[in-house]
Amino acid sequence: MRDNRALFAVRCGAFLAHHTASPRVTALSSTSTLSPDAGAPPSSTAMTPQERRSSASLALIFAFRMLGLFLVLPVFSLEARKYPGGDDPALVGMAMGIYGLTQGILQIPFGVASDRFGRKRVMVLGLFIFAVGSAMAALAPTMAWLVAGRALQGAGAISAAVTALLADQTRDVVRTKAMAIVGASIGLVFAVSLVLSPLLNAALGLSGMFALTGALAVAGIAVVLWWVPAEPSKHAGQVSVSLGASLAAVLRHPALLRLNVGVFVLHAVQLAMWVALPTLLVQAGLPKDHHWWVYLPAVLGSFLVMGVTLFPLERRGYLRAVFLASIGLIALVQLGLLGVASGAPTVNGLAFLLFVFFCGFNALEASQPSMASRVAPASARGAALGVYNSLQSLGLFTGGAVGGWLVKSHGPQALFGVCAVAMLAWLVVAWPMRAPRAVAASTAPKAG
Repeated sequence: MRDNRALFAVRCGAFLAHHTASPRVTALSSTSTLSPDAGAPPSSTAMTPQERRSSASLALIFAFRMLGLFLVLPVFSLEARKYPGGDDPALVGMAMGIYGLTQGILQIPFGVASDRFGRKRVMVLGLFIFAVGSAMAALAPTMAWLVAGRALQGAGAISAAVTALLADQTRDVVRTKAMAIVGASIGLVFAVSLVLSPLLNAALGLSGMFALTGALAVAGIAVVLWWVPAEPSKHAGQVSVSLGASLAAVLRHPALLRLNVGVFVLHAVQLAMWVALPTLLVQAGLPKDHHWWVYLPAVLGSFLVMGVTLFPLERRGYLRAVFLASIGLIALVQLGLLGVASGAPTVNGLAFLLFVFFCGFNALEASQPSMASRVAPASARGAALGVYNSLQSLGLFTGGAVGGWLVKSHGPQALFGVCAVAMLAWLVVAWPMRAPRAVAASTAPKAG
């Protein structure tokens, strides 16, 4: 099964590379920072072998980690009822959401630690904590222990360190492509988990699925140690600024503030949608066991659209236009879902809206962390991506909590109306951003 997940991540990387660049053979020193002089001309949009290796290996780490999380979500609320205390919906909701809360709190410390002590050390530590939390959840005798295990899983907050390492090991000209490979691996894992979750739950049960999650985390540690290229020496134990100075630089940066607001809104809206969307599909006549018939084509189709539109437009200097258009698309999707929820939903209508949503979502998932890594101060990149990933996790937590309350108190129409307003507010916040310089430039473009 591990080979299947690796194959998905590698195929995704190969697909994106095929549609955006031709391969070039280059050798890089394992201790040097990746630069335009490291085997590829500054204007080359082809990924070097080292960049492809970094992208594929770090995407696989994300895939291992996220697969374990996604597998349990479709069955969690039903299986949790079998535990003592599982008849309390608030406790079940806490067990589902506390992962995002602890991860959101700890992303900044882990990101800063990766600036000070090295990315790979922090990644190994975080994956170990995640594995221990998975073991605790697998052995949990009650809901209270299950909550504790989920909280410990979230404490392994390595997203900032992984993203920062990918930024360290790729040039600006190919960074959006590299981030897209990671984002695509997560999207594919999400789609696959919707298919595998009921089958694995029947075979292993919830505790067995948590044990599988822990095994995937251990596999991720092996990937970090033996496949991920060595990190640049400037991040292997060196520190140029204090913790307070790096955080202050990040929190005062106007371009980063806009991106941080955006990632919070995007993931709050994403999770809030899933509070009501499965019910709409059931109302449209699609049994819950067949929902993947809609999800999987929507996700795969959106990857195809992204591969043949985002990267060519970015190379031509239209990243700002794509970015703003993607925000607008998701706002329109929320308005479309508002209309569907107010009438009689159809499977074809919901499938089309989901396809458009994933087109916008995947473009933003690829471009936002790339832009954050470009505009962040080099000495505080881990801190900047820590703040970014913290707000991403807190957005997920907020989306689930507020989305559930809105549906319970005011119905799905209120949920989609609030999501549409949130996306439009983000569009207003993002509008002043300056268009990045052409990505073929040898220096990092600025976005603000």
